[in-house]
Amino acid sequence: METFKIEGDYIELIGLLKATGIAETGGHAKFIVDEGIVIRNGEVELRKRAKLIPGDVIEVEDITIKLT
Repeated sequence: METFKIEGDYIELIGLLKATGIAETGGHAKFIVDEGIVIRNGEVELRKRAKLIPGDVIEVEDITIKLT
């Protein structure tokens, strides 16, 4: 499991996907979310601009990221 430190109160889901290198571009990040393969705290997350906060766990296929 990787960790990612949030600068500020939250980070938007598509921003996290780009910042961690899971998505190459914003369009790619939106596509990943639309495909329904992003899991947030055990549930599918379909909101591209969902505000992620410290403690959230994001899973994309075999990658798991805990936000701090």
